[in-house]
Amino acid sequence: MSVHQVGNEAVPRSRGVGLPLAVVVVCAAVLGLLGLGLRDGWNPQLELDTDVSRALYAGDDRPRALDLLLEVLTAPGLSLVRYVLAVPVLVWLIRRRAWRTALWLVTAAVLIRPLTSELKEFFGRVRPAFPDGGAQYDSLSFPSGHSSGIATLVTVGLVLAWPSLDRAGRRLWTSLGVLLVVLVGLTRMWLGVHYLSDVVAGWALGLGWTLLTAVAFGVLPVRRGRHP
Repeated sequence: MSVHQVGNEAVPRSRGVGLPLAVVVVCAAVLGLLGLGLRDGWNPQLELDTDVSRALYAGDDRPRALDLLLEVLTAPGLSLVRYVLAVPVLVWLIRRRAWRTALWLVTAAVLIRPLTSELKEFFGRVRPAFPDGGAQYDSLSFPSGHSSGIATLVTVGLVLAWPSLDRAGRRLWTSLGVLLVVLVGLTRMWLGVHYLSDVVAGWALGLGWTLLTAVAFGVLPVRRGRHP
């Protein structure tokens, strides 16, 4: 992929986006197939969701300390956390006059929430129910907003940091990012507020949305030492 310079911002040309777009297509397929299975009442998916939810749910009688721990571990998926982390990065990008990247950051980090909400309304799935009560949230379940949010946050962070990392750093931070995404997804099921397919669909939505917007804004990193 080649680049050209726009002000102080290096902007990649359109070549070399095949892999990111392939990931976007896979994410869209995962989200679509899970949503179709939900809308059509596909029994294998629904049964797996129920079995995994019951196996992982920490229970209504869990200790208060465990409840606090789970709330802390699930917090990175909150929109508030995403916005708080995005603001200083946005200021840094604006100071560098990286307008295209700044606009992408706002688009990816902010619009993932309403996009997730619209999909929740479209599919209309209620939260998991358990014999002892469960979380009993009034909001809808598919896809998981925490899961889409953390997938977006981690992907944005990796895209921005990628040019400054060496190969070992990329492996390390990608591994840590994946672990964080998985951990937040697990907390949603430990807390009993989401099914497995909700979480997986949220991951697919967050990753696919962030990469799609990155390609659209032309901000994907090109090589080490060049910031998007």
